[in-house]
Amino acid sequence: MKKILFTTLILLALTVTVQAQLLRIGVKGGLNYANQNGTNITVNNTNYTTDAITSYHAGLVAEVKLLDSFAIQPELLYSTQGATYKNALGDIKNELGYISIPVLAKIYLNKTISLELGPQASFLLSGKDKFAVNDAKTFDFAGAGGLTVYLTKSLFIQGRYVLGLTEVSKEAKTTNSVLQVSAGLMF
Repeated sequence: MKKILFTTLILLALTVTVQAQLLRIGVKGGLNYANQNGTNITVNNTNYTTDAITSYHAGLVAEVKLLDSFAIQPELLYSTQGATYKNALGDIKNELGYISIPVLAKIYLNKTISLELGPQASFLLSGKDKFAVNDAKTFDFAGAGGLTVYLTKSLFIQGRYVLGLTEVSKEAKTTNSVLQVSAGLMF
């Protein structure tokens, strides 16, 4: 009986250790340098050009290790994006708050550097602008790619570019583009 109990405890401890190495959870946050790109940006029969805005993102990150050099990294982020619309009459800052869910394939180049690439789905939560609130579309689909550098086993910095693939406005033919710089901690 003691041998069975001891063997069960050893197998349970090994399973917990293996599971801990396969799944890691963490937090991250950082700056967005966001803009909206498009051709012939016209709102209410007025032509605009856009300038980038600086905003932020923060949220949860997970890593599911499938191989030594490959993992899947889903995230749940709150991210503010948008642009400053400019014309001869003045500027309008269009800031949109999204819940973003990137799911990235993560390829480790070595123990400290990895490349990430994958899709991102974003759902509009809020909009701070002087345009009609019902003009913004509530779903944004994008492609994301970036690089992560682990400073320690748990602490990392990250750079990522997110390119919107769907239009974010019913009236202005624009897509989001965001350069993100992050710092995070994996547990």
